[in-house]
Amino acid sequence: MTGAGSARRDRQRIIRDLISREPIESQAEIAARLTDLGFAVTQTTVSRDIAELGLVKAVRASRHVYVAPEDLAPAGDPTDARLRRTLADYPVRIGRSGLILVLSGAPGTASVIAQAIDDSSLREQEGTLAGDNTLIVLFADEARLERFRDRLQALQPAPAQQPFETPEVQP
Repeated sequence: MTGAGSARRDRQRIIRDLISREPIESQAEIAARLTDLGFAVTQTTVSRDIAELGLVKAVRASRHVYVAPEDLAPAGDPTDARLRRTLADYPVRIGRSGLILVLSGAPGTASVIAQAIDDSSLREQEGTLAGDNTLIVLFADEARLERFRDRLQALQPAPAQQPFETPEVQP
């Protein structure tokens, strides 16, 4: 039985490594990668491994992929990793009205972004209020608003670079 337990641990270690390095959307993909690496697996074995590892599906770049539970920041954990991932998945535009920042994103994303802000290390804000695609972040003074905006912008991924286009030259 020791050999089977060791094989299971090795297989599960490989699965964790695979999902941390590349987006994997299905059990069939995991089984195929394991087979390529010399493991004889069935869909049932992969399903059991996923359950034992506690893997969950999460949205990454508009795709549902497997992630390890520790890659999802728990509520109340003051880390910016979740906010950084959330902003990568759901880009926002930042506007301003007085001591209020107005963040706009895709429909249905405001509450996810607001929760990620509330769970992050950002503490300059008085509070957040989310609608469907827009949320407002309230501040007590100008200095706090500026610090928050600077930190939020630093957490956002750089905008996608457009390929350089050479203009056509007419003879």
